[in-house]
Amino acid sequence: MATSEISLTAGMRTNLLNLQNTSQLLNRTQQRLSSGKQVNSALDNPTNFFAAQNATQRASDLADRKDGMSEAVQTVSATNAGISAITGLINAAKGVAQSALSTSDTNVQSKLAAQYDTIRSQIDNISSDSGYRGLNLLSSTNTLTVNFNEGATSKLQVVGFLGNSTGLSLSAAGGSWQATSSITSDAAKMDTAISTLRSNTQTLAANLNIITTRQSFTDDMINTLQTGADNLTLADMNQEGANMLMLQTRQTLGTTSLSMSSQAAQSVLKLF
Repeated sequence: MATSEISLTAGMRTNLLNLQNTSQLLNRTQQRLSSGKQVNSALDNPTNFFAAQNATQRASDLADRKDGMSEAVQTVSATNAGISAITGLINAAKGVAQSALSTSDTNVQSKLAAQYDTIRSQIDNISSDSGYRGLNLLSSTNTLTVNFNEGATSKLQVVGFLGNSTGLSLSAAGGSWQATSSITSDAAKMDTAISTLRSNTQTLAANLNIITTRQSFTDDMINTLQTGADNLTLADMNQEGANMLMLQTRQTLGTTSLSMSSQAAQSVLKLF
């Protein structure tokens, strides 16, 4: 039945409209209390809703980049572990060379040369085993690209280097170390190799510092964006709770007022 077919007094119609408005406000307040937000859709506040949505999306994109940075840290750490191990082996090889220089026994020198070559092969093994998730920076053909922002316009490239015996110019023991010149020549190459490793370690350390700094910066940016989105959309729970109490009271009073306004019509019944 259409509402136009029912005649209401002016007082009843006014009270009915007030009750309907109160009911709408109650529904809105209940939604805010349950969701914790005063802006739940674009209908509530288009400007704040879309601004908060953009901030939240950017925070999500940066969170994805942060995962990539964490993986980059592990890749650099794996490379550094490889360099440390290779450096230790080269120092051990230097000790073998010193032992070869301190003796004139060719049999001993030959055995020490074989030990040196064994160490060289282990350097190659460590170099090839220093990768992380398929990327090995102890290979000159690999480059680690770390993206810092959501558009990938801010990035860092960590270039790998050949960290095996070939890349470090550590050749096989010359002449089975039967000559002092061969031993001293190989020992000099070891010193150069250690210097090369130290230089690359410094470069890795600088890159690692950049990555970890960007990680901290990204954390701060994500927090700022999320806080900004919350400031645009979150409801004041104390205010909304007070609103709920007032609206419930208003609804009760409106129902009572509607009942009172209908008494004029009800008085007609007394005529019968």
